[in-house]
Amino acid sequence: MRKPYLTGPETTRLEHRVFTLDDASEFFALNGNPDVMHWTGEPLLTSLDAAREAIAKYPDFLEVGYGRWACVLKQTRAVIGFCGLKYLPELDVVDVGYRFHPEYWGHGFATEACAACLDFGFDTLRLREIFGFVLPMNVASIRVLEKVGMQSDGEVMYDGLLALRFVKRVPGIREPADARDPPS
Repeated sequence: MRKPYLTGPETTRLEHRVFTLDDASEFFALNGNPDVMHWTGEPLLTSLDAAREAIAKYPDFLEVGYGRWACVLKQTRAVIGFCGLKYLPELDVVDVGYRFHPEYWGHGFATEACAACLDFGFDTLRLREIFGFVLPMNVASIRVLEKVGMQSDGEVMYDGLLALRFVKRVPGIREPADARDPPS
């Protein structure tokens, strides 16, 4: 087992840290908000108890050493969303994901947090590539992935939904060869 990174990268405006049970009301407000969850394809959290249970049972930090961190606004100490890396065993890839309260949309927080988490993945975790999955209608999230240097890499069915797949690789790593391309 890898040592858990309970704190993540720090940016000019944000700190990243593991969610605690003290964050349950903010976690519920985020993941129970239809405006937020509309863009994820995931069901709404329906209660504060469900939020507490989701935080308590989140296994990623113990299993792989990293996960989705709470994004804490330094200026106010408020949890304004989350961002981080998640290993997706069904696809055998690491995914960058983020979610913010609507009042923080359009202020660059997702781009700032996502860029920092990508750097953490490459520099600290020594990952060779990181993926991002987004619903085709989520234009704002697509723009975030593009701003942090991720490239469109096709479509994939994930959790029963069609998602656009983006990827960023360590500089100097070539794209995988397509088996249909003749050798050069």
